[in-house]
Amino acid sequence: MKILITNEHLETRAGTQMAVRDLAVGLLRQGHLPLVYSPRLGDVAREIAAGGIEVASRLETLSQAPDIIHGHHHPQVVQAMLHFPSVPAVFVCHAATPWVEEPFYHPRILKYVAVDDACKQRIERTPDIPPSRIEVIWNAVDLDRFQRRAPLPARPVRALVFSNHAAQSTQVPAIRRACRRAGLQLDVVGHMAGTAVPNPEQVLPRYDVVFAKGRCALEALAVGNAVVVCDSGGAGALVTSENFEHLRSMTFGGSALANPLKPEFIAEEVARYDAQDAAAVCGRVRAEAGLTLAIGRWVSLYAQVMHEFKQTPRDYNQEFTALGTYLQHWNYAKRVDWEREQLENLSRTPLIGNALLAVARRVLRKWTGNYGLA
Repeated sequence: MKILITNEHLETRAGTQMAVRDLAVGLLRQGHLPLVYSPRLGDVAREIAAGGIEVASRLETLSQAPDIIHGHHHPQVVQAMLHFPSVPAVFVCHAATPWVEEPFYHPRILKYVAVDDACKQRIERTPDIPPSRIEVIWNAVDLDRFQRRAPLPARPVRALVFSNHAAQSTQVPAIRRACRRAGLQLDVVGHMAGTAVPNPEQVLPRYDVVFAKGRCALEALAVGNAVVVCDSGGAGALVTSENFEHLRSMTFGGSALANPLKPEFIAEEVARYDAQDAAAVCGRVRAEAGLTLAIGRWVSLYAQVMHEFKQTPRDYNQEFTALGTYLQHWNYAKRVDWEREQLENLSRTPLIGNALLAVARRVLRKWTGNYGLA
């Protein structure tokens, strides 16, 4: 199969960027031909291309047409569908709130895939998407890359904040105070801290406790770290055998951050450290959440979509009507409303000062201007 994967950018190492990299690598390993499109390329794009995978910032430069579109982020999905008008698509929702992740109905999108329960609910709320079109495929981790570490010590010594949002203005101070109480040495790896690394698989084995969410949490669990779900949005629980399935249904993400960023909540979870249970969780991740298994599910879904597309007569009027509805929805007023909502949320955050809020305002305006289609 030739699979075109879209993404809003491939610059910094973050959630969907790593998902694109892993998906493309996994498909190539199993004999398929991944093609990657993003209008903004960078470090992640170069990493993908170094693996022998075609990456393009313009659809017209791709060497060949795909059999199916694996779409992240609706502006890029629409661009790909317009450029390849005879190719079916799968839309994947990776987050419950960002505007670029918002699902939309189009008859040529034959499956909508959520990576967790919150994303599934977001798709279900989207008008006109039939429930039969919705699937859930949880995030996976490349087990060849993230090898299992040596057994954890009975008492933890070193801890790591593994997050692109980690900074003195976000979760780091509360985590540092909690670690000081527990006698843990703390390091920070992430973009905002200026300590991002291209090879976290080599860094994680040095630590016993890791504070992370989402994909970062899953990667740390695969290595065998004891993971406390924690990020700039709040503090969650230590991942254990008992709560693993529940937290995985939330992709160890924002929905799992049930407590405020206070040292007492974080310290309470650190105190639950259990080396043997962490090893059991690691074993479960490596048995259930490996990239090879996930690629099998994706390939099966692609085959199903391609078969249905070939067997079903197309209604071009319906396709154009759906596209018109999409363009009407994502007009300038919609983008302004979205920007205002995000700024209001930021202004209610105690850690956000006026200067940082001004920077956020400029960034949001740039993003909405770059990605809006109207």
